[in-house]
Amino acid sequence: MTKVDFYTGSEDKLRTACQLSHKAMQNGVRTTISLPDATTCDALDKLLWHYPATAFIPHCRSDADDAAKMPVVLSNGSDPFPHHELLISLHHECMPFFSRFERVIEIVGSDAEDSRLGRERYKFYKDRGYELRHFDLSHSNSTGEKTA
Repeated sequence: MTKVDFYTGSEDKLRTACQLSHKAMQNGVRTTISLPDATTCDALDKLLWHYPATAFIPHCRSDADDAAKMPVVLSNGSDPFPHHELLISLHHECMPFFSRFERVIEIVGSDAEDSRLGRERYKFYKDRGYELRHFDLSHSNSTGEKTA
């Protein structure tokens, strides 16, 4: 069954997605990042070219010829998914395809409306018996690890 992690209190959801996908890539986990629209997808695409500052996260769109070979794939629709290890979702609702993935990360911003929508998604998963974990980014660094 899919495991679901919530990262709440993100000040910058795109940067958090970069950090989490970089961490996954370092651990050999292939990642699909699902975005709500083409504009957000373009913004994350540009950010991934420069994150981290001293490296590069190989990535492409899910409809690209090389998608199956990339550690990070960006999707903003019902594109085909070349792998099903980790889904990072930046949507306001649960995606109907989430259960195809071994693990889902839901990133929730720090504003009141995004927090409310995040609680609704959390309830959706909980009511269906999914294993849930929570990381509060407002009390830690951006990847959920406690800071010194």
